[in-house]
Amino acid sequence: MSRPLRPEEVQRAEDLFGPLTQALRTLVDVAIRSDADDPDVTRAHELIEQATELLSTRLEPEPFPVRTTTTGRILTWGNVAIGMRNAVAPPLRLQRDDTGRVTTDLTLGVPYEGPAGHVHGGVCALLLDHVLSATAHRRGEPAFTGTLNVRYVAPTRLGRLRVQAWTEREEGAKTFAAGHITDADGAVTVQAEGVFIRPKVKS
Repeated sequence: MSRPLRPEEVQRAEDLFGPLTQALRTLVDVAIRSDADDPDVTRAHELIEQATELLSTRLEPEPFPVRTTTTGRILTWGNVAIGMRNAVAPPLRLQRDDTGRVTTDLTLGVPYEGPAGHVHGGVCALLLDHVLSATAHRRGEPAFTGTLNVRYVAPTRLGRLRVQAWTEREEGAKTFAAGHITDADGAVTVQAEGVFIRPKVKS
């Protein structure tokens, strides 16, 4: 495992790599929608190869490193839903109200397309899995998905979306949660319910 990072090192890395990750998200979107001339596409390809070479000068020795901090925090930089250094992540910014309901507002563009003009169903399931599981997390006690049942009510158009989740009931280490995705018009497009489990911490 990599050396734990001090808080100031974490902040420096996030300040440095956060804008890079956002630029990569933009690049993916532009590459899909581009109708640039052949020479420009070729030149862009060359520049991307150069950027890859630069970023490869120093890589983590482990293929899937788990980064931690000196305060015990686990860094989820590679997380596919919220990862600060993962250009695939939308990313999700979760808000929790006084009732425990979790909400995130986001905009999904063509990198998340399934059927033309619509969000891929697997991406919808990913969003719901992450937001529903957030209702079960406790400080120092992360929750893992036990089951997730997804019902696709209507096609989910690309664009502005809201994902919400709430707790239905608790049974010991299990949280039974439900939630949905609504589109820009406020219509429910996908519903989900699931069971999320907080494993016992080994002593």
